[in-house]
Amino acid sequence: MPIKQTLKTDVSFSMSSMSDLVFLLLIFFMITSTMISPNALKLLLPQSSNQVQAKPAVSVSIQKNNPYMYVDGATPVTLAELPAKLGLLLEGREDPTISIHAERAVTIEEVVKVMNIAKKHRWKVILATSPED
Repeated sequence: MPIKQTLKTDVSFSMSSMSDLVFLLLIFFMITSTMISPNALKLLLPQSSNQVQAKPAVSVSIQKNNPYMYVDGATPVTLAELPAKLGLLLEGREDPTISIHAERAVTIEEVVKVMNIAKKHRWKVILATSPED
């Protein structure tokens, strides 16, 4: 007499553990995204009626009474270190462009120093301004 095996496979899939996991990941990403603060400097730029939409490769921010200039809004460098830092960032670029973000109160002498560095290395320069009201 043959023995019948009655093994039934359960084909159902429980989604409760998957939904719990997705919910926990959602909470994790919501909490960590609120902790991220952008590295940006708030500058009062001079106003201009001419606005050019260009994509600079590197931005240099200059603040009044601050010995450091900020490359791409995050890396503080002195004027002596600026050519080496910009050289590393712009190396191998087809059309190297620097955007200078200088506060209104910064003397033109500081801006010209950065422009001279750019001219010496044959980099293009954009002076960032805010639109006139």
